[in-house]
Amino acid sequence: MEAWIIISIAAAAFQTLRFMLQKHLSMGTLSTGGATFARFVYSMPFVVTLALAYVLHAGAGWPSYGGLFWIYALSGGLAQILATWCVVALFAQRNFAVGITFKKTEVIQTALVGLLVLGDRISLPGFIAIVIGLLGVLILSDNRIAGQGARLFNKAAGLGLASGALFAISAVGYRGATLEIASDDPFLRACISLAIVTTAQALGMAGWLAWREKGEITRVIAARRTAVWMGLTGMAGSLCWFTAFTLQNAAYVFAVGQIEVIFSLMASVLFFREKIAGREALGIALLSASILGLILLN
Repeated sequence: MEAWIIISIAAAAFQTLRFMLQKHLSMGTLSTGGATFARFVYSMPFVVTLALAYVLHAGAGWPSYGGLFWIYALSGGLAQILATWCVVALFAQRNFAVGITFKKTEVIQTALVGLLVLGDRISLPGFIAIVIGLLGVLILSDNRIAGQGARLFNKAAGLGLASGALFAISAVGYRGATLEIASDDPFLRACISLAIVTTAQALGMAGWLAWREKGEITRVIAARRTAVWMGLTGMAGSLCWFTAFTLQNAAYVFAVGQIEVIFSLMASVLFFREKIAGREALGIALLSASILGLILLN
């Protein structure tokens, strides 16, 4: 088995653990913005330390990179902040497994954007996969609770689809950033990119919360006993994603990362004691089959 496949599976596992902790913190302890900030600020010290230690260990010095690196890195970082914010907000609308599955529309949205913007052709099997995925989204978004709207037109569906689009943008930005670093060492490129991006995200979120949510930074500090683990799992997951992006096309990395849907189902049932309705299980199955088929059949 190739290294990028193993790394992608590890990234999905760490990301599921991080979202579990993030959901726990967002359920009364912290606001959506606070839970999002905690993910970055508690990752930053570990990521920066790891990057500096690896640079010293490699003995090659800090690699060079140009202005295009900053465009890729900062745009990817902003997209990830907004995507993470959407996912945390989504947890209040639907259960854990359904929230993660909505996020996984990132693969389908990447294919559609590629067709519209770049003119990339979609094969017949790919078109069928997209239709199956659309059915899965319709089933998952069929929320008849008062005030939520119907079918695709509800808050849960909008947050999930938005998070998928933003995560797709961030992945492209991060892959572009790692490829702009002048080094043949994929782990070094991943560490440098991640350290710079995470620092920018933590500083940006701190400024936002200080301006818009007075007292939330203090609550994030008070929640450090749980949040520090979110930082560790967030760092591990992001480092795996970044390393995989240096080794393989982001679409293939995302395809393997769909195993996160299975991990999230396990977390939903075993840890949060949530029940998956038959309709939701069908939607998850259809969407998962669509995402895998979209990559494997083309």
